[in-house]
Amino acid sequence: MSSKVRIHQIQALRAIAATLVVLFHAKLAPGGFIGVDIFYVISGYLITGIIVKEITLSGAFNYRNFFLRRAKRLLPASISVLILTALAAWLFLPPTIRTSLGQDIFAASIYISNYLFAWWQNDYQNLNATPSPVIHYWSLAVEEQFYLLWPLIIFTLWKMGRQRLVFRGVLAITVTSFLFSLYLTNAAPIWAFYSLPTRAWELGVGALLLFIPKDLLQKKSVSRTLIVWLSALTLLYGVVRFSDNTPFPGTAALYPVLATALLIAFILSWPPILNDFSRLRFVQWLGEISYPFYLWHWPLLVIPSTRFGRPLTLLERFLLIALTALAADLTHRFIEKPFSKRQLTNRQTTKFAVIATLSGVIVASGILLTTKDDISLPNGRSVSIASVMQKPKIYDDGCHANYGDKKSADCIYGDVNSDRKIVLYGDSHAAQWFPALEKIAIDEGFALISLTKSACPAVEVDRIDSGAFKNSDCNAWRANSIQRIKDLSPDAVIMSGFQHFAFPKRYSSRDIWWFEGQRSLYTKVLNSSPKLIYISDTPKPQRDIPSCLATAKSDECDGNEKSDPRVAGGFIALDPTPWLCEGSCPAIVDGIVAYRDASHISADMSSALSDRLREFLRSSGVL
Repeated sequence: MSSKVRIHQIQALRAIAATLVVLFHAKLAPGGFIGVDIFYVISGYLITGIIVKEITLSGAFNYRNFFLRRAKRLLPASISVLILTALAAWLFLPPTIRTSLGQDIFAASIYISNYLFAWWQNDYQNLNATPSPVIHYWSLAVEEQFYLLWPLIIFTLWKMGRQRLVFRGVLAITVTSFLFSLYLTNAAPIWAFYSLPTRAWELGVGALLLFIPKDLLQKKSVSRTLIVWLSALTLLYGVVRFSDNTPFPGTAALYPVLATALLIAFILSWPPILNDFSRLRFVQWLGEISYPFYLWHWPLLVIPSTRFGRPLTLLERFLLIALTALAADLTHRFIEKPFSKRQLTNRQTTKFAVIATLSGVIVASGILLTTKDDISLPNGRSVSIASVMQKPKIYDDGCHANYGDKKSADCIYGDVNSDRKIVLYGDSHAAQWFPALEKIAIDEGFALISLTKSACPAVEVDRIDSGAFKNSDCNAWRANSIQRIKDLSPDAVIMSGFQHFAFPKRYSSRDIWWFEGQRSLYTKVLNSSPKLIYISDTPKPQRDIPSCLATAKSDECDGNEKSDPRVAGGFIALDPTPWLCEGSCPAIVDGIVAYRDASHISADMSSALSDRLREFLRSSGVL
């Protein structure tokens, strides 16, 4: 297969891959994230080809030269975009995020951001945080880690048994990685999405294409053309049918990976219409700028949205996509191309790579040193950001269940020796009432048992599996918690939950979905306690409150999105909305920052409401 035949089709695949990712992040293509998988297959194919060719021709492999060529190709654009993004984020985003921003820039500079973001997003505490403007660097980190290990693996296999063993080794790694990906997509989906071991099989599939006999690939036939069409339609299927809620990579990744592999394998059998499309100047241009196009798109979408404090309009998204293309073209013209044409010695390239990496680290350090530690309040007082964003102590104690947990720890607060027991049951929106309840428990002399789990409301509802959340884990945790409540026979059970989750399509409305879950909950806890109390959800801010207060006047951070106060079943109902809102819902209530993020009331706010909650419990006969 000649390189001339191959170039324009692969360039077109690059263009498609980058465009899909951009459209996905612009909320215009629900399954556009498969563009990353297309890139991985292409990379595995091309990079393995380079490695095998050098080993075949020379019987050796210059690892240093290989890595320096990669650095010369990738570093100029990536470090330029990274530093400019860091400066823009420092200027336009809230000072409250500078600690995480500095950490993210540092991780992206040394290509470990995939694992940082896996850890970060796996922490339920951070899911309402301001999105990182460099989170998309995770895919570059995966590739760089692949570049670091892959030549050593290929060369070692070659030395041990030449091409035959290389093929077997690549096949074994690909299959093992795929099986591990299947397991981790179910067991720890965030880690499956971001880590090299669970993505290596996608690059491996691309590598395996090199070992297909050439005579099989060079034959043109109707059947091969049909396979090409089916592969193209498969990519389209993934774009349309996949979404954030699709377990990924897992088996779903087979669609874009195998489709891309077949499109590459049967390039000579592409029908005229696809070949003509791939040769279009616009498509080739997009393929040429695909790398900086990918680098620029996310910061140009997320920084304005965060700055505005709202989702982007359709027109704004299209304008920013156009701006992304312009920035990518300029980056390609004035950074990528000039640098690629420069004749640099290995020493010069090494020096550049070190300086580029250190530049990212220095910028990250500078951002960390300028982190703002407090928020100014209208009364002239200031409050530490750390105190505002502090979670209830059950988080640090390990008593609030995380994603993947199927039961809560045995934790008792208040008067641990008291015969009077009250159970707090639900998700993080139940846990937000812990500071108030702990204060009451100490004063009134009862034991407080906390049974709370992230993203798993007390009401018996099925949610859409998304990210780290799995209904199976949630249902197992609920079953365990209900049984513990029955065994405890507490004096009261206090329940709550976030009621703004996306609900399954089989329900015609959120109300029906939620009330059905409340009724089911009531039947399960009935007779387990004489006092069954349900606290309606707190109002939902339209912004991340600490970030908003750090950059705007407090009244600009106020909201009015109140939650539905209705409670189904036979619960003793409590609506806390009047405690937090009058006409609107202010960000600061009685001199206290009301919310620690874009969802949960702050620990200080919860404590401040303890007297009102105490009076409610007393009037309800609990105290």
